[in-house]
Amino acid sequence: MSPGPGALARVVVVSWNGAHLLPTALDSLERQTVRDRLDVVVVDNGSTDGTAELLATRYPDVRRLASASNLGFAGGAALGMADARCHVVLLNNDAAFAPDAVEHLLRALEAPGVGATTARVLLAGTDPVLVNSTGNVVTRTGNGADRDWRAPLGSESTDPDVFGFYGGAAALRREMLDEVGGFDPWLFLYYEDTDLSWRMRAAGWTVRYVPEAVAHHEHAASSGTDTPVFRYHNTRNSLVVATRHAPLRVAAISAARQSAGWLRAARRGGWASPDAVARRRGLTAHLRRLPRTLGERRRMWHAARVGRRVVARYIGRDAPTS
Repeated sequence: MSPGPGALARVVVVSWNGAHLLPTALDSLERQTVRDRLDVVVVDNGSTDGTAELLATRYPDVRRLASASNLGFAGGAALGMADARCHVVLLNNDAAFAPDAVEHLLRALEAPGVGATTARVLLAGTDPVLVNSTGNVVTRTGNGADRDWRAPLGSESTDPDVFGFYGGAAALRREMLDEVGGFDPWLFLYYEDTDLSWRMRAAGWTVRYVPEAVAHHEHAASSGTDTPVFRYHNTRNSLVVATRHAPLRVAAISAARQSAGWLRAARRGGWASPDAVARRRGLTAHLRRLPRTLGERRRMWHAARVGRRVVARYIGRDAPTS
């Protein structure tokens, strides 16, 4: 049974029409060594695929938090953790934790100054086994990326100090969330973990990679990486988050890189191709929002406990070279 107000942590799983994916994720949570101290919540983002019926019949101890519309991962996760008074654990609906993963994440979270812990995430179904993520990093062009993406298992980084957490398999400290807030729902999809990691770092919190906490991930099973939806939000959010937080030179490089990507897409498929249109829409949305984003930048970093230059030392560290 799920615990009441005395839960050790709330596990938030966000799902939109993911009934075919949820059993693997939820079964892995049912097997957790600390299951009796976890409050498991599925945020149902307006699904129409029988998600409600699945949860009611197969997972009666899992709470369904229904949204009338699709809030994206950022908005759904924000809704799921909104009233939690304990630590928060995040698991993608297309991922699964090893039985002791949550215990390891939460134990490491108790170290002084640690605001988030991030799992060793492996790509499901690869032979040899490849790594999905050992945390979140920022490249010299301002992009968020997975540390050790597709590295062979055994060759990945061992440094526990990583810039940010991977939002699909991580634990967030209650005190950190109380201080800096959770995900920005406006981001909808992608870069919500990079944005929160910047804010954590500005407030003096650290992120710890916990290799003992293992998760397996069906990469992009729930959203895809070659759709106009992905391209629009990835373009828009990468620019907004870089402009909010990164040194201006890095933000400018990010804008130039995304603009070049738009031109390449237009050359490949024409100006009206879905890829080119999605990229153009993302660039336009960023430009329209720019005054607001710059205002957020001034306010956030004026009040920062750790200066931007100090946090920016992580840029490019452990990031992919390609």
